[in-house]
Amino acid sequence: MNSLPQSERSPRTQPRFHYGWVVVAITFVTLLISAGVRSMPSIFMLSFEKDFGWSRSGISSVVSLGIFLYGLVGPFSAAFLEKYGIRRVLIFTISGLAAGLAVTPLMNALWQFELLWGLIAGIATGFMANVLGVTVSNKWFVKRKGLVVGILTASAATGQLLFLPLLARITVDAGWKYAVYTAVGALAILLLLVVFFMRNHPFDIGAAPYGSDEIVQPVPFTGNIFLAPLLALRSALRSRAFWLLAGTFFFCGFSTNGLIGTHLIPACGDVGIPEVTAASLLALMGLFDLAGTTLSGWLSDRFDSRWLLAWYYGLRGLSLLFLPYALHTGPQQLLIFSIFYGLDWIATVPPTVKLAAQEFGKERSGMIFGWVVVAHQLGASTAAYGAGAIRDWLGTYSTAFVLAGFVCLIAALMSTRIGKKRIFSS
Repeated sequence: MNSLPQSERSPRTQPRFHYGWVVVAITFVTLLISAGVRSMPSIFMLSFEKDFGWSRSGISSVVSLGIFLYGLVGPFSAAFLEKYGIRRVLIFTISGLAAGLAVTPLMNALWQFELLWGLIAGIATGFMANVLGVTVSNKWFVKRKGLVVGILTASAATGQLLFLPLLARITVDAGWKYAVYTAVGALAILLLLVVFFMRNHPFDIGAAPYGSDEIVQPVPFTGNIFLAPLLALRSALRSRAFWLLAGTFFFCGFSTNGLIGTHLIPACGDVGIPEVTAASLLALMGLFDLAGTTLSGWLSDRFDSRWLLAWYYGLRGLSLLFLPYALHTGPQQLLIFSIFYGLDWIATVPPTVKLAAQEFGKERSGMIFGWVVVAHQLGASTAAYGAGAIRDWLGTYSTAFVLAGFVCLIAALMSTRIGKKRIFSS
C-alpha cells in the first residue's frame, strides 16, 4: 500500500470506539435484508400459482436463475467493490433492487417475474453477498478479521431463515403484495443508512484500520472489472489449494441451502409434520447459526483453519446421518438435530475466507473467494434438484440425507490437505 509521509503515519493511539464497527453494523443489516429478499420467491410460489395460473416449474425456473446469478456475480462484485467503492456500489444495487421489487405488484406475465426476480434481484443480491463481508473485513480490519467475517456471514443465513416465517405470515394475513411492500420499505431504510453512514475505507475518515496504528491509502484498482476476475480464476486453477477450497465449498452448498434449506420442510411433510412447525425448525437453526458462525470467526483468529473445517464438516456429516432417524422418531430428536446442525450451518465460511487470504493474498482473496462461492452455489443447485429426484424415485429423502452426510465426511478429509502447497503446471 502507499503509505502517508512518515510524519503522518507515526504510531497513534486507537480511539476507544473504531468506526469500522459502524461499517460492520451497516453491512450486517445489508446482508440480513438481502437474504430476506432472496427467500421471498419460495414464499410466493402458491400465491402465484393461484393468482396467475403459473406452473410450479415456471416459477422454479425464476428461483433457479436467481440462485445461479447470485453465485456467478460474486467474483465480479469483488472487482466492482474495489474499483468503485463499497458505498457507491451499495447505493446503486439497493436502489435497483428496491425499484425491481416496487413494480412487482404490477406484473402479469411470467417473463416479467423472470426479469424482476431472476435477473435484477439475482444480480443485485449477488453484490450484497459474502464477498461484501470479505471486502469490508479486509479494508477495515487488521485484527479480528475472523470474528468480523463470522458475524457478517451469520447475518446472511440468519436473515434468510428469520425472514421466512415473518414474510410468510404477512403473505397469509394480508397478501403477497404487502410482503413485497414490506421489503421495499426495509430497502429504503437501508439505503438511507448507506448514504449517510457507510464509508469505503478507513483512509476516508483519516483513521487506521482496526488493529493498526498506521493510516494508509487504499491501493487503486487498475485492472478491468470483468477481465480481472477471469484472470484471477485462471491463476487460481493452477493451485491445489483452490481446488480443495472449491471442492469442500461445493459439498458445503450441497449439504446446506441446497439440501436442508430446500427440502427439510417437504421432508417433514412426508412424515406428517406441519409446515409451520417445519418452518419454525428452520428459524431455530438460524438463531443457532448466528451463534455458531460468530464463534467460528472467533476460533479462526486463534486456531488452524484447516482443522476447524475438518471438525465442522465432520460434525455436519454426523448430524445429517442422524436426520433420517430423527424424522421418524419424534420432535425431540428433530429439535436436537436443529440445534446441532444450526450451530454448524455456515460455520465453514470464516475459516474458508481466512485460508483463501493466506493462500492468495489479501488483494486477490475477494475475487478468489467469489469463485469459491460459485462452487458452493453449484453444489446447492445439484442438491436442490438431486434430492428431489431421489425423493420421486424412492419415495423418501433418507438416501439423500445419508449421501450428504458421507459427502461431508469426505470434505472433512479434504480440508486437512489445504495449505500443503502444490502448483499445477500450466
